[in-house]
Amino acid sequence: MAIEEETPATMPDLKHGVLVAAMVLAASIVSSQPALAQQCARQTFEEARYIVCTVEVGKADLRLFWKNVDGEPYRYFSSVAKAVRNEGRTLTFALNAGMYLPDFSPIGLYVENGRELRSANTVEPERSLGPVPNFYKEPNGVFFLDAESAGILPTDEFLKRRPKVRLATQSGPMLAIQNKVNPIFIVGSTDRTRRSGVGVCGRRAVRFAISEDRVNFYDFARFFRDHLKCPNALFLDGGRGVGIYNPAMGRNDRSWHGGFGPVFGLVE
Repeated sequence: MAIEEETPATMPDLKHGVLVAAMVLAASIVSSQPALAQQCARQTFEEARYIVCTVEVGKADLRLFWKNVDGEPYRYFSSVAKAVRNEGRTLTFALNAGMYLPDFSPIGLYVENGRELRSANTVEPERSLGPVPNFYKEPNGVFFLDAESAGILPTDEFLKRRPKVRLATQSGPMLAIQNKVNPIFIVGSTDRTRRSGVGVCGRRAVRFAISEDRVNFYDFARFFRDHLKCPNALFLDGGRGVGIYNPAMGRNDRSWHGGFGPVFGLVE
C-alpha cells in the first residue's frame, strides 16, 4: 500500500482531528468515572449548614448494611467500604439508617435484601417515666424501597398495607407528613443538636441529609419540606449518632456510641 506523504496543506486538518479525538477521549474518561463528587453536596438553609446526598431509585444501588459475613455488626463505615471493595465495587457514601440498641441492632423494623431481619416495633412507652425517646415520638415511620420506587409511611399505615419491599428501616419521629410539618414540633425550640434524616421527594428521588450545625426538629423538618421539596421525611438519628461517609468530601465519621447500627450505603 502506498503511503501518501503529508503536505503542509493537510497539517491543519490533521491537527484539528487529533485535537477533537483527544477531547472526545477525555470526555469519555471523565464520564466513565464514578460520580463521587456529584452525589453529595453542601447546602445552607436559614444559616444552618447541611450535607445532602441524592439517590435516584432504579438507577442506583442503594443498600442497607448491618452484619458482615461473620454475623457481626459492621459498626464502622470503613468496615462497610472494605466489604464493598471485596466485591470489586465502591462505596460512594454511607450514613446511619436509624436508631439502634447497645448491641448495634435496629430498634424497629429492618428489611435487607427482601428479608425481614427485625420485626416492627409497636411498643408504646410509659410516658410517666420521663421524656419520650425520639424513636417513640408520634408518629414514627418506615422508609422503604422496592425495585422502582421509594416511600415513607407512618408505621401503622405501613403495617396495614404491608408492601413488598427490598429494604426498609423504622425510625422516628416523622419529620414531614404529606407536605405538613409534624405537629408535635415546637417553633423556636431550644432542643438543638446535629440531626440526620431521609426524605422521599417524588416517586424516585431520595434525599439523605445531615446537619453540620445544631438544629431543632421544626427547622430540620422545614429543611426537608421547604428546601429539599420532600413532602415526606423521616428522622434517623441525632447528637453523637450522626455521621457520614463520603470520600469525595474527605469524610469517614465515627459514632461516639462506639459504632453505628444499620447504615445506608450507595454502591457503585
